[in-house]
Amino acid sequence: MNLWREKQPDIPLLLQKRNIEGIINALRHTDATIQWQAADALGKLGREGVDHLLAALTHRSRDVKLGVIEALGEIKDPRSVPPLINLLKDPSVEVRWATSIALGEIGDKTAIGPLIQVLGDTDKYVRYGAAISLENFQWQPENDTERAYLYLGKQDWDHLTQLGEAAIKPLNRALKDRHADVRAKAMEVVGQIGCEKGISAVIRGLSDENPNVRWKAVLAGPKCGIPHMYLPRGLNKRPRIRKNPRIAGFLNFILPGQGYNYLGIWWGTLIFQLDVTVTLYMLSFGGEEMTYTLMLPLYGIFALHAWYIARRMPEL
Repeated sequence: MNLWREKQPDIPLLLQKRNIEGIINALRHTDATIQWQAADALGKLGREGVDHLLAALTHRSRDVKLGVIEALGEIKDPRSVPPLINLLKDPSVEVRWATSIALGEIGDKTAIGPLIQVLGDTDKYVRYGAAISLENFQWQPENDTERAYLYLGKQDWDHLTQLGEAAIKPLNRALKDRHADVRAKAMEVVGQIGCEKGISAVIRGLSDENPNVRWKAVLAGPKCGIPHMYLPRGLNKRPRIRKNPRIAGFLNFILPGQGYNYLGIWWGTLIFQLDVTVTLYMLSFGGEEMTYTLMLPLYGIFALHAWYIARRMPEL
């Protein structure tokens, strides 16, 4: 019997007793099924539980916030719209995403303006939630730029390409997305559009941390009017990624072989195991003084070798 097993809350009983605090606490349960049951139960409370739910929106637990947002989206009380709009700026991607969807479910048109702004969010999930909610409102973009942001939210790359120059600004925004696949696709579309307004996007792409995004920028550059000769200068601004020679040398000195492991060299583990075996053997027969007198120069050689290899490794 596991004495430390988390107690399973009786959600139907809590709902029957109108124990709102107990149901809200169940949102923090480690079992996702319990969390969903609690969120569903809160939604069944209707408007009588809205005040408690709105108060719980300030809870520090992300699980509690998500459950409360789901319940508010099901209850559809207009009082929840202003607090939910404030959550569109929450640091958590999941909270912003759930909030975007909930506002669309509630259907209060005061959320349309804030949701349009969310189409420029730096996360694809949040943008997608906003796009779906705006479609629920049957919102119609006023110009091609707004239409491009809507397409970006749905990751409708074909329609973005067809919009041409109007899509460049939203695509520039997509190049700030934390997902490298989105940045790479946005860079590819910039190249397909191939206009001078895409130059700033290409420059941003050349300095991206992801090699695939940088390559897409190299291919897009000439199509946007950047001469091949100028592309290396843009690529030179990228983040430099290379193993630190000093760290490699230090690790190989104190734990021979680990410096090689740090560099990604497979035989580092073999050297480490061999060092342990040899050191233990020498300690048992020669004592500490003789062992370390003989081994320290070897450790120095290992350290210099790892440092030398790291120095010769190319920058990524």
